[in-house]
Amino acid sequence: VRYDPNSIHSGQTITLDDGERITLKAWDGTSRLNLLLLGIDRRPGETGLAFRTDTIMLVSLDPVMHSLGILSIPRDLYVQLPGYSSKQRINTALALGELQRAGYGPTLAMQTVQSNIGMPINDYVIADFNALIKLVDTIGGIDVDVPTPIADYDFPDMGYGYDPLILSAGLQHLDGYTAQKYARTRHGDSDFDRARRQQQVLFAIRDRVLNLGALPQLILQAPSLYGSVSQNVSTGLTLDQMIQLALWLKELPAENITTGVIDQRYVTDYTTDDGAEVLVPYSGALPNLLLQVFGNDYAQQ
Repeated sequence: VRYDPNSIHSGQTITLDDGERITLKAWDGTSRLNLLLLGIDRRPGETGLAFRTDTIMLVSLDPVMHSLGILSIPRDLYVQLPGYSSKQRINTALALGELQRAGYGPTLAMQTVQSNIGMPINDYVIADFNALIKLVDTIGGIDVDVPTPIADYDFPDMGYGYDPLILSAGLQHLDGYTAQKYARTRHGDSDFDRARRQQQVLFAIRDRVLNLGALPQLILQAPSLYGSVSQNVSTGLTLDQMIQLALWLKELPAENITTGVIDQRYVTDYTTDDGAEVLVPYSGALPNLLLQVFGNDYAQQ
């Protein structure tokens, strides 16, 4: 069956490219949905989830206020992990959980963020570098306004060598490989600025999909697209749930999206007894940031 992608709408029954028939509907949750997004430092040829998290974002969908909040969490945040006697970097939770037993990593990561940030976590999405590369290339690249020139000659390649990233300031059209480099580079600035670039890439992906009217076609191709990245993505969400969330996000006005970064205003530098440079949250500072990003009822399930 051929569809005009521009005519696809909620309530319509369509046939996906694997032959399955589904009725399109946007997510209709009545309570807040909190998702933990993790980007892992897993290279081609590597498998499993026992890797440190390069990117940590807490995303909250509020159906009552029809709003979305995105909070970037620094990977060097020094916190208590459930079940561990000593504090650890927050980016070790996934790997440590997996080393305890296969499949436990996502649970420990969610429990760690929940207990230290103070928000219940409902589900997770874990992706490696190649997932971002494939997604951006599928939509034909993204447009990003680079605020300052980047000349990162020490950027790591997909193995364990170097692959310099050179970008001029201004509006740039990035393919998938360059987009993941832009999201990961730390050259000349801090991990906080890096977190803002990662959010910028997310918004650029959203803009590209909506401006091109590409979402309906992506939905039709969802089974094969998901199959192509299944080795690069791990999540507790079903494909149908992901389609529902995509439809909900499609109707969300940009002004209803709020972002935040746990940056130097909320943490202080600290050196551990073994010489590791980490970040410790200021006592009582995070609730104010959570209120700004997620709203008054952020702690409610």
